[in-house]
Amino acid sequence: MKGKGSHNTALRISLFSLILMLCAVLPVVSGKVYPYLVYLPQGYDQTTERYPVIIYLHGSSQRGNDLNRLKSYGMPKYLESGGKLNSIVIAPQCPPGRLWDTEEWFLTTFNQLKEKYRIDLERVYLTGVSMGGGGTFEIAKKHPDLFAALVPLCAWQSSTTDLCKLSKLPIWTLHGENDTTVPISETEAKVTVLKKCKANIRYNRLSEEGHSIHWIYENPERYDIYSWMFKHKRNSSQR
Repeated sequence: MKGKGSHNTALRISLFSLILMLCAVLPVVSGKVYPYLVYLPQGYDQTTERYPVIIYLHGSSQRGNDLNRLKSYGMPKYLESGGKLNSIVIAPQCPPGRLWDTEEWFLTTFNQLKEKYRIDLERVYLTGVSMGGGGTFEIAKKHPDLFAALVPLCAWQSSTTDLCKLSKLPIWTLHGENDTTVPISETEAKVTVLKKCKANIRYNRLSEEGHSIHWIYENPERYDIYSWMFKHKRNSSQR
């Protein structure tokens, strides 16, 4: 019986060693790739030029499994309606029941984008509205060295924790005074913290506006967030 027990112990050790070897050899899947809409600038196929990229995060009502839902407002609506930008625009879709930072998807998706499109890595911009505004803050906290500038609108489901990680990033945030869905105090608390960190923060408090300020993407004449983003390149101190 003693010999049999020794044999079983040796077998367990061998199996354990095999598992360790497999873990060392097999690739680690770090996250998912979310589906996304892609908008390429005019003339993209006629050049080898690298372009800036804007990654746009939608609000909670557009979560799901149908990319066409993203076209009802925001950046996709602007571009579908004939708006032109000299940049690549990526609009991913968040799955049902999740927030933008529920799981790791950003790096996996971004790595795929870098392989498929000619992206200027010095000019990567992140923006979003409502849940997407909150996602802009939260994703940038995890990867502050990737971005050249951020534009979060009426940010929902994000906190002031670790905001100083964004102190080297230009940020322009906007919020409606009459927002009853996401109180303006949530954005103002972030602005206060960022100012204490000596961050490059620009803030517009929009009088007589509620939560639906996605028109800023669709009518950039009043608040030209696109031109503002394109002014900025990734700071060498972020790398």
